[in-house]
Amino acid sequence: MNKATNVKPYQKVSKLAAIVLHTIFIVFSLACILPILLIVAISFSNEKLLTLKGYKFWPDEIDGSAYHHLFANSSTLMKAYGVSLSVTFIGTLLAVLLIALYAYPIFRKDFPFKKIFNIYLLITMLFSGGLVPFYLLYVNYLDLKDTYVALILPGLSNAFYIFIARTFFQQTIPEEMIESGKLDGASEWRIFFQLVLPISLPVLATIGLFTTLMYWNDWFNSLLFINDSEKFSLQYVMIQMIRQAEFFKNQLAGSGVALLVQQSVPTESLRMAMVVVSIGPILFVYPFFQKYFTKGLTIGAIKG
Repeated sequence: MNKATNVKPYQKVSKLAAIVLHTIFIVFSLACILPILLIVAISFSNEKLLTLKGYKFWPDEIDGSAYHHLFANSSTLMKAYGVSLSVTFIGTLLAVLLIALYAYPIFRKDFPFKKIFNIYLLITMLFSGGLVPFYLLYVNYLDLKDTYVALILPGLSNAFYIFIARTFFQQTIPEEMIESGKLDGASEWRIFFQLVLPISLPVLATIGLFTTLMYWNDWFNSLLFINDSEKFSLQYVMIQMIRQAEFFKNQLAGSGVALLVQQSVPTESLRMAMVVVSIGPILFVYPFFQKYFTKGLTIGAIKG
């Protein structure tokens, strides 16, 4: 009897089905892991051998010239790393807090303006002001040119994430818990921070992961609003380095100097080395969000 109750759900499938499922997941895992291993291998490959023999999972000759070129101006790269880390950390914290603060009132049945705020969110999802008004607002009216705020402010709110958070609250936060908090004399702020947020970690972690990826991968706001090289984000600095390498390669193509430039500036391996350097922090962050990720996304998206 005890043996039957201890059987786990995945052990109830037939042997053939288990083999098929394991095979599918192994293939899927390899499809996720192998491209990353190939990128790392290319980043350590010799540029000349890459041109002659193509990509290989194990390079014929280990060559760190791409990383040497990438870190040749390490002070610029470290400053850009610091900018991206700071913007990502501060932006994610503020974005998660603001999204939760917006989603919580529109989930409450006793909030009188919930329809107005819901319609406002829908309008922002369907219509956009466009790039020119967006630029003029930040530069001419808010005077945020060459400030870190210009990198943080555009990502602080997202209508889709607010709807996910609102739906999660509807599914998991009982009205009785809020009523009991009121009966005990708790204020709305105390109910929100001490009762609602602690049991909303799955959706907060999910939104936090999405927002972290958005801030970390952002380079467009640096292109629009930042002229001071001390405030460039990591992604924008890397794009500039790739463009410079491509420029020299294209300008000198067909000349005798082209091969020398190609050897001194390894464009292909340099591109892959940048990918390795840029994905590093995200690979370390993702495991911390993983245990909340599935629950937060599925519950929050049921009625999204």
